Amino acid sequence: MTQPIALVTGASSGIGAATAKVLAEMGYALIVCGRRKERLEALCAELPAGTPSRLLTFDVRERAQVEAAWQELPEDWQKVQLLVNNAGNAHGLDPIHRGAVEDWDAMLDGNVKGLLYVSKVVLPGMVAREQGMVINIGSIAGKEVYPNGNVYCASKHAVDALTQGMRMDLNPYNIRVVGIHPGLVETEFSQVRFKGDAARSEAVYKGYAPLRAEDVADTIAFVVSRPPHVVLADITILPTAQASAGIVKKNAQT
Repeated sequence: MTQPIALVTGASSGIGAATAKVLAEMGYALIVCGRRKERLEALCAELPAGTPSRLLTFDVRERAQVEAAWQELPEDWQKVQLLVNNAGNAHGLDPIHRGAVEDWDAMLDGNVKGLLYVSKVVLPGMVAREQGMVINIGSIAGKEVYPNGNVYCASKHAVDALTQGMRMDLNPYNIRVVGIHPGLVETEFSQVRFKGDAARSEAVYKGYAPLRAEDVADTIAFVVSRPPHVVLADITILPTAQASAGIVKKNAQT
């Protein structure tokens, strides 16, 4: 393997899929990870001709699955230079006293423990080689709290804290750690949060121009392309119409 290797979680759709495509164009070999094998296969088929790729099918919430998938990789493919921890989810938008425990578990297990499980298998190699970059995809919800966001916001605040802690712990090994915190991005995010309620999901993005998955992927590409002595440690990216987690300028006619 002569090309640098990037591992992207949550690559079956949205930001993860867009990021994989951009990194392939930059010359990375790709390990794309997700739960939906057919989506990952379709993604690999869309990559530029000649892009070395591997797909790993697992749920980041399941530590045994993460570890087993990692062990399936040949040794050369385990030399990951870039880890993009993108997998995550939101479930429900309820006040704390009406929240579903199942939703809380899904968010904490996916957004926090899943990030840790994947990092746990990748980071020892980076440390041994004293080289690498980790990009954790957080959220504006990790910078602010909004009504009914309670546990989702808590999980993304944890991602922000983990990113800062990683940066400190990995500093002696020349490993760059970046947190990218998007605002409103039109992906499958709201469909998952509202459990398939299409009308409610579509309403989230009406009346303004939200970010696209490609906007976040382009930001990742810029971060990755900086010279070795530069780290863009913490980035919040919002659509122009969004001023904060709860302030969005909408045009009722749009």
